[in-house]
Amino acid sequence: MRFEQSKYFNLLTHSKVEFSFGDFYLLDNFIISELHEGIHFDWDKIQEVIGVLLDYYESGFKIGYISNRVESYSIEPQLWMNFHEDYDFIVASAVISYTDFNYMNATIEKHFTKNSLKRCTTLDEAIHWVQNLKEFSQN
Repeated sequence: MRFEQSKYFNLLTHSKVEFSFGDFYLLDNFIISELHEGIHFDWDKIQEVIGVLLDYYESGFKIGYISNRVESYSIEPQLWMNFHEDYDFIVASAVISYTDFNYMNATIEKHFTKNSLKRCTTLDEAIHWVQNLKEFSQN
């Protein structure tokens, strides 16, 4: 299910950023990506997204990342390692897989990230998990 078709679209305050390769929804503590069918999400595209995030969020921000894989696309798993070497603002990630193949890819990606990566099967599960991360608790 796409974010715009979910109950959360009207419940959660967000900003939508449209790129040629996909849409990103920026919320207080997390972002949701929905990349277009058939694209290859490479380092140049990641840098483009990072530029927008650095402008949108305050200095020193920490966020969760939800990859809502409603379409099939490719990414090099080792890019997670490059990302963590250069940036440290993502505290945890959730990958929503709608097919067994996507779930398997998320399992491979899990080995390349130093932060927690949860494999989910629904948008509800991913949002609930990210909203309840200890890094965002108000205690």
